[in-house]
Amino acid sequence: MIRVLLAEDQGMMRGALALLLNLEDDIEVVAQVTAGDEIVPAALDAAPDVALLDIELPGRSGLDAATDLRAALPACRILILTTFGRPGYLRRAMEAGASGFLVKDGPVEQLAAAIRRVLAGERVIDPALAAAALTAGSSPLTARERDVLNAAADGATVADIAAKLHLSESTVRNYLSSAIGKTGTRNRIEAVRSARGNGWL
Repeated sequence: MIRVLLAEDQGMMRGALALLLNLEDDIEVVAQVTAGDEIVPAALDAAPDVALLDIELPGRSGLDAATDLRAALPACRILILTTFGRPGYLRRAMEAGASGFLVKDGPVEQLAAAIRRVLAGERVIDPALAAAALTAGSSPLTARERDVLNAAADGATVADIAAKLHLSESTVRNYLSSAIGKTGTRNRIEAVRSARGNGWL
């Protein structure tokens, strides 16, 4: 029996996925979580073979949690399942140690097959997304520029961002200016939008 941890914050989607996967003869959903910071504790408790992670989760993104899960439970295979098929997300998922990346609009049979395949040691990636990722290239943003853009996303002031990230205000301005330049945008709001659209945040 393949033991699966399911991380999905939308109740109806989580319930439907769990129900459909439990109908498979060889798959059992052994843990369900609704936030990214619950993934590692639940995995350590339930010892899943495969973790099925959404990207957009409260508390901590599925991509960030994937890195922690890989370190905490190396034997657990990670499969990212998301609405957001962005090339930058795919690249970050692979860097975090994910074995697969699928978008949610595929059939459930494809998902069950992907779970079996990643457990067998294969890599499973949505073909259209893989092609897009090859042409898109990697993120031009540094880790610090991503941190500053993430902190700026909710309209925080330079002073707020500086306090949150323990940086000086001039350093924050420099990072914002650099990120705006690299994204080819006019201001930080556009830079955040562009970076999110490309899956760099």
